[in-house]
Amino acid sequence: MSLLSVNNLKKYFPVKTSLFRTSYVKAVDGISFSIEKGRTLGLVGESGCGKSTIGRTILFLYEPTGGEIIFDGNKLSSSNISSYRSRMQIVFQDPYSSLNPRMTIGDIVGEPVSIQSSKISRKERAEIVLNQLKLVGLNTDHLNRYPHEFSGGQRQRISIARALTTHPDFIVCDEPVSALDVSIQAQVINVFTELKQKLELAYLFIAHDLSVVRHISDEIGVMYLGKMVERCPADELYKNPAHPYTIALLSAIPVPDPEVSRNRSRILLTGDVPNPMNPPSGCRFRTRCSYAKNICAEQEPEIKEISAGHTCACHFCGNL
Repeated sequence: MSLLSVNNLKKYFPVKTSLFRTSYVKAVDGISFSIEKGRTLGLVGESGCGKSTIGRTILFLYEPTGGEIIFDGNKLSSSNISSYRSRMQIVFQDPYSSLNPRMTIGDIVGEPVSIQSSKISRKERAEIVLNQLKLVGLNTDHLNRYPHEFSGGQRQRISIARALTTHPDFIVCDEPVSALDVSIQAQVINVFTELKQKLELAYLFIAHDLSVVRHISDEIGVMYLGKMVERCPADELYKNPAHPYTIALLSAIPVPDPEVSRNRSRILLTGDVPNPMNPPSGCRFRTRCSYAKNICAEQEPEIKEISAGHTCACHFCGNL
């Protein structure tokens, strides 16, 4: 059984366009997926496609507009989400702004423990904090220091340690390495991978870089303008991409070999991402797609399974 199941999830944000009229930004518009315990779903796409909104809506940091979220067999709602807070955590994108600069590392990492259990003693809390810091590669010398004394990679380790203190089963990783130097990104990815194996954690790993999610994800979902356009096992996505948008994203990944880089063709998408308040009819990607036909404007493509575990939302999936 899946640890987390998301069914037809929607999140619309109201925007006042005039005195008497309100439009809606369809940030997430009918997304479905599931994640098993100890597995990672990587979520990729351009900025503004709704990736982070999905993560925050699952945790009820945003109230869902529609659909259902089922965690460990129970349907989540605003009335019962507090019972699951300790089991569902988040690591934010920017380690510089997600840590309180006036709190010591010991207090930052220990705060969730105090919130979850007011009866815990100071000694027990300190022991839990030390254990979590060790898990992410930090030591006791860091307890009484402040966030500004650490590098970006160390701060993100502190954020991970804070998320682990309540012993969660599921963590939303909201672009956790995009604000870090490339040399540090691999270290933080390795921390996530080791913790996943040790603690059997399930991740929703959000990123805009396909080369990053490849190393940690068991499955990858590609999003465009609030829709999931393709989802499949990680290796399958890189070997047999089916959606034109996925193919374009993969063509943009830098290749370290100059000769290979010169000989391959990069697909350049024309135009800008459409307005999410007024998305195109039919397929939302059609305005930037070189394969678009009349049917793409008339009908929204259904999500089809083109091989085992490989789904795609395109009228021409597998025939490009």
